[in-house]
Amino acid sequence: MSQIHLLEQETIDKIAAGEVIERPSSIVKELVENAIDAGANAVTVEIREGGTAFIRITDNGEGIEKEQVPTAFLRHATSKIRSVDDLLRVGSLGFRGEALSSIAAVSQVELITKTAGSLTGCRYLIEGGKEKGLEEIGAPEGSTFLVRNVFYNTPARKKFLKSAAAEAGYISDLLEHLALSHPEISFKFINSGQIKLHTSGNGSLKDIIYSIYGREIASNLLEVNLEREGVSLTGFIGKPLISRGNRNFENYFVNGRYVKSKIIAGAIEEGYRTFMMQHRYPFTVLDLSMDGSLLDINVHPTKMDLRFADNEKIYRLICEGIRGALTRRELIPNVSVGREASQKEEKPRAKETEQRASIPEPFEKKRRDMLAEPSGGYLEGEKTIPVLKPSPIRQETKKEAAASTPRPAVAKAAVQMELFPDREKKLLSESSVPEHRLIGQVFDTYWIVQFRDSLYIIDQHAAHEKVMYERLRAGLKTREFTTQRVSPPIILSLSMQEEVLLKKYLHFFTEIGFEIEPFGGREYCISGVPGNFFGITDRDLFIEMLDSLSDASGQPSMELLQEKLATMACKSAVKGNSRMSAAEANALIRELLGLENPYNCPHGRPTIISMSRYELEKKFKRIV
Repeated sequence: MSQIHLLEQETIDKIAAGEVIERPSSIVKELVENAIDAGANAVTVEIREGGTAFIRITDNGEGIEKEQVPTAFLRHATSKIRSVDDLLRVGSLGFRGEALSSIAAVSQVELITKTAGSLTGCRYLIEGGKEKGLEEIGAPEGSTFLVRNVFYNTPARKKFLKSAAAEAGYISDLLEHLALSHPEISFKFINSGQIKLHTSGNGSLKDIIYSIYGREIASNLLEVNLEREGVSLTGFIGKPLISRGNRNFENYFVNGRYVKSKIIAGAIEEGYRTFMMQHRYPFTVLDLSMDGSLLDINVHPTKMDLRFADNEKIYRLICEGIRGALTRRELIPNVSVGREASQKEEKPRAKETEQRASIPEPFEKKRRDMLAEPSGGYLEGEKTIPVLKPSPIRQETKKEAAASTPRPAVAKAAVQMELFPDREKKLLSESSVPEHRLIGQVFDTYWIVQFRDSLYIIDQHAAHEKVMYERLRAGLKTREFTTQRVSPPIILSLSMQEEVLLKKYLHFFTEIGFEIEPFGGREYCISGVPGNFFGITDRDLFIEMLDSLSDASGQPSMELLQEKLATMACKSAVKGNSRMSAAEANALIRELLGLENPYNCPHGRPTIISMSRYELEKKFKRIV
């Protein structure tokens, strides 16, 4: 049997450092979080060679007293907590007391610091955990850490680092998250002499989002502000049109700390359900604020994971906050002829986004006067399609011609902001109905509606599918369903497995309006189906629905039932390439008005898209 012996202190320190310092970004994280805890409102981070050769972090915080500097580099030395009870009320970003000792164990560290009440500061050197010097020095208030040659004494760790560009990318992502969670602090990031990030620290989260993600995302944000039972949710979420193919744009913080949480991610995606296509993920910057006793952040040395005392309450709050921001908003995507159908998934920077962004609409007042007067809404009567009222043809005046020529971006933006309140009126609102002009149907699939300065195209299948889905969902909540008789009845011959499924979930089908009875052997008779469902009497559709329940275990969950409702709505909705009358289109659009989310079908596809008059005039070279 091997002998048991105590490890030497140097080995202990390096093992402990390995738990906290994984790469240069770990050093930046710990030191910047300490700067924030020290009350700094300006932090500068400078790196070279991805942070492996050199890291400089400067802050204007409260600094460290000269007598306490050596103590600060000892393991488990901290000013954040004093006893185990304090772990339940941690309000700072750092608290373990392992950061400085771990950094010093694997690198060469120089600290220059000065407190507000001191005449001079001090300079402290420590390498590989061994103190090299402490002296007085003139210095500004705050602290400057210089970290050189990371992992110089642990080459086995250094060889697993990635390229300098990749390591710099980790640090950039870290600082972006810190900037998003602390908009009141000015952050500057310099990589190899180039400024990569510089925030103002003016407290505006929207400004931070603009500087990091660019204009396209910043112009498609919805504010979230909700408080329930001592827990608040604030921040911004993106409209569904700026979704991405991964979760990289889901930013969320708990008490100012960037974390990863399956509970929060699941609640965000549930809140976006039916607003977004499957396998697409939203943009969010959300902060949860709560009493520290309601969560446990002492789960992992990196403090990235955490546990909530009440997962269900947090889940409900986030779902409610996101749905509240998404509903009753105009979420119709605006399309541009010729714009690329798919956009790159990479995070756009502000400068790049400005180059790609479309020119703001000028909305010239004089040219708007040329529009035909509204026809007074939809015409009554079946199969009657309203016609456009012709507008008088006249020559453009010089003043109007000048208005149609390109103006400087600032002037265009000013005109757009002036008219923006007038454009806030939504297409799908009762007050807007008199201004709708139903132009007609194209390709037996899409209905065209003119409203103010935009053309709207409605997918009749997606719209009808959404209406059917919401009818079923409402019935499921209230347990109120109507049944329409089927004549002649549908006779089903089921396999043994299908019969087992039918018996297991018969109560579900009965509750939503089906009337099903045994017909001898393994045959069953369907004499009634849910009311107002065209095409639901198809035998194959019912078998498909029945088979789809084979993956469920136990009683079907609400989520599973909603998926099946979406399938039923899709199958029974009027299809594309099917002619609808104007009266039917009228009724469909009016029913959309009453929905919380009329803009997406149950699978997340848009029901309506729009094109501005400005885009059309550009294509016809009326605006160049």
